[in-house]
Amino acid sequence: MTDNQTFATATLSKITTKMAAVIKRNRNIIPYTTNVDHHYINVYKNDPFWWTNGFWGGIMWELFHLTGDTVYRDEALEVENKLDNNLMSAEHLDHDNGFKWSLTAVAHYQDDKSEAAHNRALLAANNMAGRFNLSGNYFRAWNDEDGRNRANLAIIDCLMNLPLLYWASDTEKDPRFAKMAYAHALTTQKKMIRPDGSVKHIAVFDPQSGDYLHSQGGQGYEHGSSWTRGQAWGIYGFTLSYEHTNDASFLATAKRIANYFIANIPDSNHIPIDFRQPTEPHLEDASATAIAASGLIELSQHVEEADQQIYLNAAVRLLRTLTSEGVDWNNQHDAFITSCSAEYHEDHHEYPIIYADYFYIEALMKLTDKSFKPW
Repeated sequence: MTDNQTFATATLSKITTKMAAVIKRNRNIIPYTTNVDHHYINVYKNDPFWWTNGFWGGIMWELFHLTGDTVYRDEALEVENKLDNNLMSAEHLDHDNGFKWSLTAVAHYQDDKSEAAHNRALLAANNMAGRFNLSGNYFRAWNDEDGRNRANLAIIDCLMNLPLLYWASDTEKDPRFAKMAYAHALTTQKKMIRPDGSVKHIAVFDPQSGDYLHSQGGQGYEHGSSWTRGQAWGIYGFTLSYEHTNDASFLATAKRIANYFIANIPDSNHIPIDFRQPTEPHLEDASATAIAASGLIELSQHVEEADQQIYLNAAVRLLRTLTSEGVDWNNQHDAFITSCSAEYHEDHHEYPIIYADYFYIEALMKLTDKSFKPW
């Protein structure tokens, strides 16, 4: 084995050892973060529609593919069943259908061609397709809030939800879904990626004419800054759109964003919430580290040989630092990655968030022969 494979295999072994204890404490829940005792909080109990509710199911499928232990498959199916009420509430349906159902129903369908899973994923894809703005060629991000119409907003995160639509087209032999996904990726490429490779979080359109109006600040430091999780979504999302469309411009865009990201990695390898945030206090978002690492590995598989090691080495550098300095290996604690931040301007920073663990495990699996890919 190569050094990278040896490192990833050893780390995944530690993960499966800890998860054997974690799963015994956490049956029939959907977590987002942990409490002061480092145990998962069941977010599903208070918010069954929360956008991250597919990631626990995704982790369960990862662990099933790693270990073959059906306890993880059973828990993944439990999550999928719990998400059914998301398909029945128009008020709570949103552009994050991919995060919810690619990691659950699509992963399930890949496993055993379940008709129920196929039905759920296709319903989710059809619902997401209904959010497509024909004038502007973009997917509406959020629903209305507090009487405010938000039909004019698209966000960088949506790139990661497009594979649900590519899957629907492939499965149904129906090009409609893929054409909408492709159009949204082109709009994102043209309107949300700056020449230096930094990305905008939120784009504002005229929903009637489809004209792009301006960008606005989101979860980063300020308008015009460089939110690192958005950068990571861009690397990974454009790489996935390249895989599904073979449009070389998407690969070039993924490389441009990746080059910017790599150039801004601090010497410590601890990724800040925003590359343009003030030096002090240093606020970290390790979820951006994990997402970027997985995206960079994915990107390395499609570039010319001269560039492969650039992206792969950067990913492994981030993963090694996370593993040695950013993971809680205590089997009595539930989460792995500890220093995530949802956004810069919130009261609470550097705590576990479920999607960081998903992408961390996914990235390590890509370095071995255990790769699991629902995208």
